[in-house]
Amino acid sequence: MALPVFYSADITGQDDEHELNEETSRHIVQVLRMKKDEKLTVSNGKGYMFLASIVDDHKKKVVVRVVEKILQQRPPNISIGISLIKNVQRFEWFLEKAVEIGVAEIFPLICARTEKQQFRISRMQGIVVSAMLQSQQAWRPILHEPLKFQQLLDNPLEGSAFIAHCITGEERASLQQFAPLKNPLILIGPEGDFTKEEIEKALQKHYKPVTLGRTRLRTETAGMVAVTLLNNISVHLPG
Repeated sequence: MALPVFYSADITGQDDEHELNEETSRHIVQVLRMKKDEKLTVSNGKGYMFLASIVDDHKKKVVVRVVEKILQQRPPNISIGISLIKNVQRFEWFLEKAVEIGVAEIFPLICARTEKQQFRISRMQGIVVSAMLQSQQAWRPILHEPLKFQQLLDNPLEGSAFIAHCITGEERASLQQFAPLKNPLILIGPEGDFTKEEIEKALQKHYKPVTLGRTRLRTETAGMVAVTLLNNISVHLPG
């Protein structure tokens, strides 16, 4: 049976013992009913998993002793810029699934056709951490504050860049044609799709137009499909 996994950004393994925060401690003691000498795993979100044993089962400040430090292979450096959507629960669903599948960086976008939306960064960060732990990963994805479409275009590119859109009659390739990829970034538009002007601006910035399949997808579904496809054709990075 797999050990429960928790998150602590400041655990390094350099000290024998480490104190977990109050929220994590309460979950360990009051929800899971774990006791002294029981073992668990702690991820620092920076690539390391720490096998640890509880030495103090105080409900507000659990203290663990690090037994083993394990470096997890760095996943493909996949980035996605995806429009916010009016139904925040659907965006949260995308966020959870994208992290579980494997994504390194997420840029919530405000596009010309993005509808009014809410974005609580603290809640969204919590979803990222929860999904990271659920899928037993040691690398925490970077979730940015929402930014305008043009702002992301103005960022320098470090790898291949793509824009997925649904405009018929326009030339679009499948992502698989570009395999293998290193440091890919893909843009997913709002439910009304990107405007022709936005697509043209992206092409001027050397983004390649792509299709994600034969059917028209919701924004959050397109995001999940894109992350899945990119994971299948992108190279892993050295830990």
